[in-house]
Amino acid sequence: MHTFAAALVATAVLAAGCGDSDVATDSEAAADSEAAIDSAAEQRHPDVVAVDAERVADGSWTFRVTLSSPYDTPERYADGWRVVGPDGTVLGVHELAHDHADEQPFTRTQRGVEIPDGVSEVTVEGRDQQYGFGGTAITVTLARD
Repeated sequence: MHTFAAALVATAVLAAGCGDSDVATDSEAAADSEAAIDSAAEQRHPDVVAVDAERVADGSWTFRVTLSSPYDTPERYADGWRVVGPDGTVLGVHELAHDHADEQPFTRTQRGVEIPDGVSEVTVEGRDQQYGFGGTAITVTLARD
C-alpha cells in the first residue's frame, strides 16, 4: 500500500508539473501570436504588385509599376523603385516625391529605361524611405519584337 501511495503522489506531482507546463506553453503561444501581429503591422518595404514593360519606338522601355505600401504617410512612404538586370546591374531608378496614402495600391510610369539587347528579363524592386529596397519584387520577361 505504501508503494501505491508513493506512486499516486508521484503521479500527482507530474500532473501538476504538466499543468504548469501547459500554462507556460499557452502564454508562449500568446506571446508568439502577438509578435506575429506586430511583425505584420510593421511591414518594412512596399510590395511591387504589378509591372508592365513596353519597348517604345526609340528602343528604350517604359515601365508601369504598381506598388502597395500600407504605411504611406507624409512621414514615411514608398519613395521609389528600381529596375535590375539578372546580373544585379541597376538599369533604372524611379523616385517618388510624396506619399500616396489616398491611393493604394498606386501605379506610376517610368519612361526612357535603357535595357541592353542581351537582357531578356528584369526585376522591379520597391523602396522604402527608412529601410531601402525590399519587399515583394516582380521579375518580368521583356517582349522583344
